[in-house]
Amino acid sequence: MDRTVIAYVIYLLVSIGVTIWVARTLSRNGRVFLADVLHGNEKLADAVNHLLVVGFYLVNLGFVALYLSDDETITDTRGVFEALSTRLGVVLLVLGVMHLANVWVLNRIRRRGAMEREQQPPVPPQGWVAPQPQG
Repeated sequence: MDRTVIAYVIYLLVSIGVTIWVARTLSRNGRVFLADVLHGNEKLADAVNHLLVVGFYLVNLGFVALYLSDDETITDTRGVFEALSTRLGVVLLVLGVMHLANVWVLNRIRRRGAMEREQQPPVPPQGWVAPQPQG
């Protein structure tokens, strides 16, 4: 096997492994956040969490697959490390940006829900009071 194929195999194994680890970590720890965003609706939080994980896998694994192809032939061991560091660095940056984008969107949804809850009076009005004459 030539060095280019070895670099591809290592890149795929590490990229897929990191993608699975990040997705599981975000799913496990993000569930509580989603439950808060969705006002304690656990079933809906689980469903949204699952859909986010599926989307995360599709986007990241699609990117990993697209970023695999390269016209450059690796001729030495140094080239293997350079190619791997560049590719894995980009994959890790994409994973981080996607994570931050998800947190930002969910935080916006959570804030909007908190603002809506604050606008509702804690106790419904008991009746109507006529205005007092001034003077």
